[in-house]
Amino acid sequence: MGLSYQIADYVIGLTYDQLPKEVVSYTKRCILDYYTTALKGRDGVPIQMIDELIREMGGASQATTVTNAKNSVVNVALLNGAASHFIELDDIHKTSIVHAATVVMPAAIAVAEWKRLSGKALITAIVAGYEVAYRIGETVSPSHYYYFHNTATCGTYGATAAVAKLLELNENQIVDALGSAGTQAAGLWEFIEDGAMSKQLHPGKAAMHGVLSCLLAQKGFTGAKKILEGSRGFFEAMSEQYDVSKMTAGIGDSFKIIENSFRVHASCRHTHPVMDLLVEYHKVHDVNIRTIEKIVISTYKTALDITNNPSPDTIYAAKFSIQFCAALALSTGSGGYHAFTEQILHDPTIQAILEKIEVQVDKKVDAAYPKEWGANLSIHFTDGSIYKAKTRYPVGDPENPVSTETLVEKFMTLTNELPFEQRVQIVKTILNLEQYKVKELIGAVHRKIEIVS
Repeated sequence: MGLSYQIADYVIGLTYDQLPKEVVSYTKRCILDYYTTALKGRDGVPIQMIDELIREMGGASQATTVTNAKNSVVNVALLNGAASHFIELDDIHKTSIVHAATVVMPAAIAVAEWKRLSGKALITAIVAGYEVAYRIGETVSPSHYYYFHNTATCGTYGATAAVAKLLELNENQIVDALGSAGTQAAGLWEFIEDGAMSKQLHPGKAAMHGVLSCLLAQKGFTGAKKILEGSRGFFEAMSEQYDVSKMTAGIGDSFKIIENSFRVHASCRHTHPVMDLLVEYHKVHDVNIRTIEKIVISTYKTALDITNNPSPDTIYAAKFSIQFCAALALSTGSGGYHAFTEQILHDPTIQAILEKIEVQVDKKVDAAYPKEWGANLSIHFTDGSIYKAKTRYPVGDPENPVSTETLVEKFMTLTNELPFEQRVQIVKTILNLEQYKVKELIGAVHRKIEIVS
C-alpha cells in the first residue's frame, strides 16, 4: 500500500475518543499558543499587505481572519498562516524542523468555523495534521532543510491532513488531496539572505494549499497517488537522504503533537540554546563587558548555516543572528518580543559584545542534532578565568518544558491590546475547547467582525 493510502487510513481512523487526556491537553496548549502569535502578528506590515489584497479580491463569508474580517476559507487560511509566523514565537518540532501551528491551525480552524464543527472535531483534526507534517519532516530532514523551509513544504501535507479530517474525505479523496498538496509544496530559504517577506508567505500558502487541495479532491480533482515516494515525487526531488520508515513506524500508537516545543524568545529557534544559557548567566552575574575577552559559542552546523550573521542591520536580520541574539540575552537578560527594538539594534553595549563573539561547530553537539538542539558556551575573561555552560534542550522543549501558566501569561502579555475580560474568555474557551463549538471560539476571539463583500 502506498504511503498516501496509509496516511489516508490513519486520518480516517483517528477519533477523539482515541486521544489520551495528555494529548487533548497538549493540543489545546498549541491552539492557545497559535492565537498568541497570530493575534500579535496581525499588525505586521506583510500581514497588512495580504489583508489588503484579500479584501480587494473578495470571497464568500465563510471564515474569519485574525484581522477581523470575513472571507473565503482559502483566503483566511492564507492570511492567518502568515500572521501566526510573523513574530517568531510560534511552536516548533525538533526532529522535523516544522512550525506546525502556523500551517495546520489556520487551515483547520477556518474550515471548522465554516462547517460549524465541534471543538472535539477540531482537536482531532489538529492532532492528525501535526502527525503527518512531523512525520514527513522527519523523513526528509536534515538534508531537505538546507534549501527548503520545512514549515512551508512538509507543513502543506499537515494542513491537508487536518482539513481532510474535518471534511470527512474518503480514502481516494485524501490520496488525491495529498497529491495536489505535494505538487504545491514549496518554500526556499533564499529569503533569509535579504529578509524578504517570503517567510510569511510560506506558511500562509501551505495552509491555503491544504484547504485548496481538499476542496478540489472533494469535487473529484485527482492528484499523484505516490506524491511522496514516487520516482519523481517529494522525497526524491527534494532531499538528498530520506528514511521512509519514519513515515509510518508507530503511527496511531503514539502522538507526535506532544513532542512539540514552544518558544519563549522572539527569534529563530536555532538561536535559543545559547540565549537560554546567557539569560541564566545574566540572572546571577553582574555583566561587565570590559572584563570579557571573548565569548565562544559552539553548536550544531545547521544553526550556523541559518544564523551566522555577525552584523545584522535590521531587526528581522537580528532575529536570525546567533551573535546578536546572544549579545541581547547577555546584555538585557531577555529575548522576548519586546526586547527586539530599533534602539537595541544599534546599542553600543550590544555592538561591543558582538565584537567579542566567536562561533564554531561542535562535533558532539552536531551529531546529536536534530534530536537535540544544543549549545556549549564559554566566556573568557581578561583575568584568565573561564565561565562554561551547556544545554541540550532549549526552554520550551518537552525535555525542558514550559507550563500552561507560562503559555497563558505569554498570551495575556502579547495580546494586551484586547480587553482583559476578552482575553480571559479566550483562554477559558481554548483550555476547555472540547466543551464548545468552534463558532464559540471564534466568537470569543472576534467580538466585532467586518463582512467583506
